[in-house]
Amino acid sequence: MSPHSDHQQPPLGLSLAPAAPPAVDPVCGMTVDPAHAASRTFQGKTYYFCSPGCARKFEADPERYLSGAVEPMGQPAPAAPPGSKVEYVCPMHPEVVSDHPGSCPKCGMALEPGTVALDEGPNPELVDMTRRFVAGAVLTLPLVVLHLLPLEHSPYLQWAQFALATPVVFWCGWPFWQRAWTSLVNLSPNMFTLIVMGVGAAYGFSVAALALPEVMGHEVYFEAAASIIVLVLLGQVLELRARHQTGAAIRRLLGLAPKTARLVLDDGREEDVPLESVQPGDVLLVRPGERVPVDGYVIDGHSSVDESMISGEPIPVEKDKGAKVIGGTLNGTGAFRMRAQRVGAQTLLAQIVRLVGEAQRSRAPVQRLVDRVARWFTPAVLGVAVLTFAMWLAFDPSDQRLAHAVRNAAAVLLIACPCALGLATPMAIMVGTGRGAEAGVLIRDAEALELLHRADTLVVDKTGTLTEGKPRVERIEPAEGTSEAELLRLTASLERGSEHPLAAAFVRAAKERNLDLMPPTEFQAATGKGVTGVVDGKRVALGTAAFLSENGVTSSPDQRAEELRKEGATVVLAAVDGRFAGVIAVADPVRATTPEALQLLRAEGIHVIMVTGDNRVTAEAVARRLGLDDVIADVLPAQKSDIVARLQAEGRVVAMAGDGVNDAPALARADIGIALGTGTDVAMESAAVTLVRGDLRAIARARRLSRFTLGAIRQNLFLAFVYNTLSIPLAAVGFLSPILAGAAMSLSSLSVIGNSLRLRWKKL
Repeated sequence: MSPHSDHQQPPLGLSLAPAAPPAVDPVCGMTVDPAHAASRTFQGKTYYFCSPGCARKFEADPERYLSGAVEPMGQPAPAAPPGSKVEYVCPMHPEVVSDHPGSCPKCGMALEPGTVALDEGPNPELVDMTRRFVAGAVLTLPLVVLHLLPLEHSPYLQWAQFALATPVVFWCGWPFWQRAWTSLVNLSPNMFTLIVMGVGAAYGFSVAALALPEVMGHEVYFEAAASIIVLVLLGQVLELRARHQTGAAIRRLLGLAPKTARLVLDDGREEDVPLESVQPGDVLLVRPGERVPVDGYVIDGHSSVDESMISGEPIPVEKDKGAKVIGGTLNGTGAFRMRAQRVGAQTLLAQIVRLVGEAQRSRAPVQRLVDRVARWFTPAVLGVAVLTFAMWLAFDPSDQRLAHAVRNAAAVLLIACPCALGLATPMAIMVGTGRGAEAGVLIRDAEALELLHRADTLVVDKTGTLTEGKPRVERIEPAEGTSEAELLRLTASLERGSEHPLAAAFVRAAKERNLDLMPPTEFQAATGKGVTGVVDGKRVALGTAAFLSENGVTSSPDQRAEELRKEGATVVLAAVDGRFAGVIAVADPVRATTPEALQLLRAEGIHVIMVTGDNRVTAEAVARRLGLDDVIADVLPAQKSDIVARLQAEGRVVAMAGDGVNDAPALARADIGIALGTGTDVAMESAAVTLVRGDLRAIARARRLSRFTLGAIRQNLFLAFVYNTLSIPLAAVGFLSPILAGAAMSLSSLSVIGNSLRLRWKKL
């Protein structure tokens, strides 16, 4: 390994940490994520539950549920069978997982596919709700007309209203009754609990008034009960359609992959084959205007490829022999042949889709507060409704006080929808992470998205982050008695045993001069210092002056080395058979986009600190060129994590940007780890944020995305809290009818979803 920094190339491809296997709630049969579920231990084994209600039931009589004597209750589905490809999750409670569509036992919301597919077909929940809405609207329209007739107290008209309202309440509204029952069984009251209680109160009072008018009075609310069902169904239809749009970014990414690939056979013939049949090692032809089918590298030809839908960068990237290409990107006017490396689920595009899907189902820290509020919200509303009923019954002087009490209590139940509160955070997270993926910013989880906008310090590795990460040999100054070609041949042969970027520079320079390289033996690397080995029978040492001294080499041109370092070059000293053999200067060009990126980061109020394993003189020369004041040089790999910890101890919120491989400890230690990569060299394992292209400007984009998303969450929570704070008192004092309350309840959820969808058009 070369001596000058601990930077290494990330491995080709991507890897994700394995998730904990799902567990089955023994009470209700729902599949749950152990990381987010309630748990209880019985006879040395831990069981997981979809809700505290199920956990309490299990705790009271565990053997009853483990014996199989009790069938799982409610709507929850059993565990997904092995090999099942589609899982359905709740957008508000991602720990709830099912193997088929249904409703969440906690909040009653429709489950949605955990993984977005390009062609999902019709949503069965949307189809069912639309059918019930249409039928309900057809029956409710004449019902409202009958209610408006001047003879509305006529028993015949009221019986007609009963006939029209009953199928609307019980058939059209049947999913709401099911969800309300499930919520009661699981001791998890939710919006459907409130809806059913409100509708049930209006319908039940009307039936009683129809049967016993002398006791209950002549006022009926059949039209209110039916209208509420229809309005809630309309809200569900619109909400399901809007929620479908939150996956639009992933569907656009999935749509980038072509259906077929042009396979080049061993005899030179070509044929179009389905994308699924492409195997690693296959040779593929990419013609002008076609999309690259899978990840791989160019073996001959030249073209420019538009990678904007993967990286967010609008400028096409030139591709020559050996260049990596990414599946789904758009080829320009040239043609090239490529060798497939990553296919199917291993491609960068597939990994991005998977990562974004996981991020969309994660929970932001702010959601914990919302969950605590929502947990007490529904019981509190029930209490307000009971109080409203009692107050109107006690203090209303009219002879219709019972009707007014029922009417206003029902309005309170209907207006106070906790759904908007629960959707406020996950909807913004879903849209925000999808928007980030389109711009080449991959967010690992919602917590990272929430923290990113608070970061005030950015620690960046020099090689491959501020610079291109492709150093070149700029100058070779051999000692007396050694030729330039011989020095390069020996050192490049030795460096063939290293994967370090500086080693690649030596080998590349030797190949450009057509030098014959020899395989090294007895190769040894001292991290951060240098390498030794035997080449062509000669013992070669390459590294710092201190490293050469450790290997018995005493003389080296310190003054000349210092001059080269002041020019911004990394200086490597060489020795052959114990004698000083020369100086080699290697320079890693600064990325063309780095000055602009640093300017954007400063404008965001971020303090940038450069950390490098390079000599201080070289590091300061690069820092001066970039206008950086804070430089930490001569850093070994283990020290980067300590630097991050020291900055955190000073009260800073630290983001760390590196290649995600040798920087893994520091990335994991930082408040926000940011992995920068190029093409398929993207390390996601230790970083909370991954930038598909190795360009620091994307950090500014990621920060803006974080700010926009957090802004949308705050706006959503404001809308939900203000809506409930203002509307519940209005309903309690009689200013809102049950019909208006039902309409307003549906609109509250739609306003939160619509506000979240605005993120799709934000410019990053």
